[in-house]
Amino acid sequence: MNAAGLELSILGPAFAAGLLVLATHVPLGIRVLQRGIVFIDLAIAQIAALGVIAADLAGFEPQGIGVQVAAVGAALLGGALLTWTEQRWPEVQEALIGVLFVLAATGSILLLAGNPHGGEHLKDLLVGQILWVSQSQLAAVALLTAAVLGLMYGLKARLGRMGFYLLFAVSVTASVQLVGIYLVFASLIVPALAIRNRGHARIATGYGLGALGYGGGLVLSAWFDLPSGAVVVWAMTLLAAVYFGLTARPREADPR
Repeated sequence: MNAAGLELSILGPAFAAGLLVLATHVPLGIRVLQRGIVFIDLAIAQIAALGVIAADLAGFEPQGIGVQVAAVGAALLGGALLTWTEQRWPEVQEALIGVLFVLAATGSILLLAGNPHGGEHLKDLLVGQILWVSQSQLAAVALLTAAVLGLMYGLKARLGRMGFYLLFAVSVTASVQLVGIYLVFASLIVPALAIRNRGHARIATGYGLGALGYGGGLVLSAWFDLPSGAVVVWAMTLLAAVYFGLTARPREADPR
């Protein structure tokens, strides 16, 4: 156990990063479940990560504008491609999302094959470095989050399929660089699953479960000196499972 790791100067920004991710991912997650395209965030996140890796290999600074443009550009291209495939072959959209994810993931491995630190770089993109987020990162993502939420709730149905995919791509790209691919997926899907049958205060409940997962996971990871991203995923999932178990309506008996 490591009580020295419970420093607000470290856990505070990490928790703020989690709240920013949840701000867009909870409502987006509800829409993802409604559309039946659960793995879209993994695909878009992996495409954004591929853009980050490509920009890094091209010599751009890790937190520079070139990397951000590459990541967002790659994610937007992925979003545009998925918009086109949903219009053309909606019956196999989930399968196509899976293929896109595999291609982006293996593309990242191929690009990093000659890099002696490739394994470490890939781990950072998957698990994230939530404990080391900077104030400048938080400020930039906060502005982006406000813009995405404004468009999402301002346009509503007028957002359309293309608008949804593009906002999704931008949100996921920013989140991946804050918390990593695994936490992006958990933030999008886990709260949405727990509240899928809830009508009243659904969004607020999803935010609450996500915030408790981030807060509890960060504290536990610091106390036991474990990887933060992995612990937060487990904490959020266990909380969501307990909540769903306590609030789920019992199934009616089959009259046969």
